[in-house]
Amino acid sequence: MNSKRSRSTVGLRLSRGALRVLRDRGIFAQSSVSLEHQHLAKRYVARGLESGGAAGDVGHYVTFAREDGRPAEYFCPVETIGVNGPHAVVLAPVLVRIEMLRKASTYELLITQHRPSQFSNGTRPLLEAKILFRGVHGRLELDLSEKDKARAGTVLPAFCSRGGDAVGIPRRFRPAVRAVTAAVNCAGCSHCHYTTVQQEEEEQELDAPVESANSGKSA
Repeated sequence: MNSKRSRSTVGLRLSRGALRVLRDRGIFAQSSVSLEHQHLAKRYVARGLESGGAAGDVGHYVTFAREDGRPAEYFCPVETIGVNGPHAVVLAPVLVRIEMLRKASTYELLITQHRPSQFSNGTRPLLEAKILFRGVHGRLELDLSEKDKARAGTVLPAFCSRGGDAVGIPRRFRPAVRAVTAAVNCAGCSHCHYTTVQQEEEEQELDAPVESANSGKSA
């Protein structure tokens, strides 16, 4: 299998120096998205890993949303001995990845969409990636890890174009960006900031007794 076709390479481009700083600070955010096959469901899905955190004036975090911006449901949580690493595995036919890097009050943001390409004749599809938003050198003059911690999850960095015009983050993704902004200020992070537990199976179990009770009354 050609790894270049099954993995996305559209994440934030970090220099070796930046990667070294993140590694030395113990921050391990995994931005790669892979293409996986579910044999029982007979379909291809995108796989991502919510991960990352912050240490001091540096933060790096990756989370995932649905196409409409709502939180993606994670497949399973990941518990590790350390912090600022993997938090949950996410699987879905379409994933929107929100990746953010922070150095002090400067923020970089990348929002991308990932889905299997259309395929035929039983051939393996490619993993398509599309950039939905790119924010460069954003600013947020708040200390969300200390004195302004109460505002974490409610504020966004401000981004501008190269000419200095304000560039707005797409409205449907603003809740996710607020969450990831809090995450890149979360020192020693050990929990998910945006993805959520799967609800489908629980709802089906709760609905079943109601249906049987109603059918008994009608009889």
